[in-house]
Amino acid sequence: MNMLLRLLLVVLKSTFRPRVDPLGPCTTNFRVSPTDLDLLGHMNNGVYFSVFDLGRIDLMLRSGLLRLMRSRGWHAVVTNETGSFRRPLRPFRAFTLRTRILGWDEQHFYLEHRVTSEGRSTTTAVIQLRFLARDGEKITPERIVGLLPGPVRRPELPPWVLEWSKASYEHRAAEPAPRDSDG
Repeated sequence: MNMLLRLLLVVLKSTFRPRVDPLGPCTTNFRVSPTDLDLLGHMNNGVYFSVFDLGRIDLMLRSGLLRLMRSRGWHAVVTNETGSFRRPLRPFRAFTLRTRILGWDEQHFYLEHRVTSEGRSTTTAVIQLRFLARDGEKITPERIVGLLPGPVRRPELPPWVLEWSKASYEHRAAEPAPRDSDG
């Protein structure tokens, strides 16, 4: 319920906030809620990734990309993510999420999320996204970028992001196929 309320607030506020470049950055402000806390009294690591979803929605709303995608029946799915936690966020602490697109390859977009509070970095994450049509067709990043007005300069992905993506793909490919439970 907490995330649903936050989603509604992000959607409502996006209509009054300035537009942003589709590649970002997009800043979204939050406050740690008591329902965000784990047993240690700070924001749970899983909550961060739900907040990152809201940051991506804010970026896509304020850039106009969400409207363009929805009109075609396209949507984004997270295919990989990694995060680094430096400092805890305590109850009621205000924090800012900065979301930007790092770049893309032939299949995925890569987004960076940075959380700061009181001027200090607390958390960073990189998210790998794939876009799909309603029928499951994979939509290439080039087709998404083609929706954007004017020329878009493709940022060069940091080498470590490419290596992380490649290692993750190789790991998934090496996993044994699921066994049939019938025997």
